[in-house]
Amino acid sequence: MQVQLSDHFTYKRLLRFVLSPVLMMIFTSVYSVIDGLFVSNYVGELQFAALNFIYPVIMVLGAVGFMFGAGGTAIVSKTLGEGHKTHANRYFTLVVIVTAACGAVLAVIGIFTIRYIALLMGATDDMLEYCVQYATIILIALPCFMLQNLFQSFFITAEKPKLGFIFTVASGIANIIMDAMFVAVFKMGIRGAALATAISQTIGGLAPIIYFACKNKSLLRFTKPKWYGRIVAKSCVNGSSELLGNIAMSLVSMIYNAKLLDIAGRNGVSAFGVIMYVQFIFVAIFIGYCIGTAPIVGYNFGAQNKEELRNIFKKSMIIISVVAVCMVALAEGLADVISLLFFNGKSIDTDGMTAEEIAAALERLEVLGEMTADGLRLYSVCFLFAGFNMFCSSFFTALNNGLISAVSSFARTLVFQIVCIFVLPIIWGLNGVWLATVVAEGLTVILTVVLFAVNNRRYGYVKTKNQTPTA
Repeated sequence: MQVQLSDHFTYKRLLRFVLSPVLMMIFTSVYSVIDGLFVSNYVGELQFAALNFIYPVIMVLGAVGFMFGAGGTAIVSKTLGEGHKTHANRYFTLVVIVTAACGAVLAVIGIFTIRYIALLMGATDDMLEYCVQYATIILIALPCFMLQNLFQSFFITAEKPKLGFIFTVASGIANIIMDAMFVAVFKMGIRGAALATAISQTIGGLAPIIYFACKNKSLLRFTKPKWYGRIVAKSCVNGSSELLGNIAMSLVSMIYNAKLLDIAGRNGVSAFGVIMYVQFIFVAIFIGYCIGTAPIVGYNFGAQNKEELRNIFKKSMIIISVVAVCMVALAEGLADVISLLFFNGKSIDTDGMTAEEIAAALERLEVLGEMTADGLRLYSVCFLFAGFNMFCSSFFTALNNGLISAVSSFARTLVFQIVCIFVLPIIWGLNGVWLATVVAEGLTVILTVVLFAVNNRRYGYVKTKNQTPTA
């Protein structure tokens, strides 16, 4: 039986509903991880460092897709909850068109400015050309990447999370196959990794367009476009926390890279890249859960069903707590294995090297691997707090309160992070870099508790003695 937004959600039904978006986000996060694995094992450590150095820029531009996805979903799901399906489809169509147009404009700007951006970020001479090569190819597919991010949210609203998952898996498998062909077989280097990802993102962005353009059994489909300036503006405001959050995380990653270059050199950037890959996958679980629950929250908010709103909030707090503890335990236990996946010596070209040079290269990889594993063990503690903070931002976005959502996201991803990354390394050196996110997430948890407590009277997501049940 298909789970609907109007259902009462037990644990089983809730987990069943969010499973597809969680898996969908995990597969999406695997894109960059697969690129990293192939580049680090078949191309070289220098190219691997360049890939990780420039990737935050791509995520800054792609964040617009997350903004319209989160903000547009909040409006469309609320409109469906109010019983206005025709308007919901019009809003959906408009948001898709605007997202694609923004993607095309940003792609052109990015392609012409990427070299200057890389230089401004502090790219070294030996890394610069690899940064430009990778980013230029990826940016060609930026409109599709943004649409892929957008549809991840709208498939949930359309009550077709499994279909969204299928599209994501298909593009993910295509990415893996093409990475193997272009990088491992045809030896196309970092260009091959970029091309594989660009093609897979194109598949993930265009396939949903075909589905929603045809007659389908979902709640949403494309209709004749009509301009609603207010809806576009409100989508931007509602999704501003997701936009600011993604931009802030990318900017903070740039600051991390610059700090690590200063403290640990190129090895620090490479180690941070691996830690970010682990973070992408683990945090993808929380992102998928937030994407899955947001339409439910928005629908019940529009229908004024506070009892179900309380039900979703309570169950979410419990689910996130259990998952957070499991994540930390898993990351701590697999730190050495994960490090070995990236730095195992396969990328070393021993032709023409003396025995001493080979031994030196292997020793450097061993040092890099130990640095990565130690850093991951410290960094992974942040997973205890991250899920609650991300749910807070997503929850208020779904309640159409973009301001509170933005405050939470801005403090978490930018303010606390920047303060910690500049202060903690002074005290603890390299370990201070790895612990900066842990402390920042811990500070944000305090803010999250305050925001939930202060706004409960307005929305009633936690039942108090003065509140009466609302059907």
